[in-house]
Amino acid sequence: MTITIYGIKSCSTMKKAFAKLDELGVDYIFHDYKKQGIDKQSIQRWVNALGIDKVLNKRGTTWRKLDDEQKARADSNESQAIEMLAANTSMIKRPIVEGEYNDQNVLLCSFDEEAFISTFS
Repeated sequence: MTITIYGIKSCSTMKKAFAKLDELGVDYIFHDYKKQGIDKQSIQRWVNALGIDKVLNKRGTTWRKLDDEQKARADSNESQAIEMLAANTSMIKRPIVEGEYNDQNVLLCSFDEEAFISTFS
């Protein structure tokens, strides 16, 4: 029963996710994108399961700083988008929670308190 939570430690959404997992008594490993990076295979797995629109954070400042050509490439080519996400981990929605819990596969993207409660209660 290993759960990994992926994100950036200083993110306010991550802090909510950590607090909820702690409150629910869930043991987890934290993977910090800023310190550890992330491999393209993991991003591809998340995109395959959730879709690029769920994984790519278009509301953040990193996305907004891209020029129109970069945004168009990401929008038109999933492989290009995955390359961008690997290089700019701040563009990955946070948190990504992945692993196995009570013999169930878990993959959650972004913090949704009700989803955390239903998954881990």
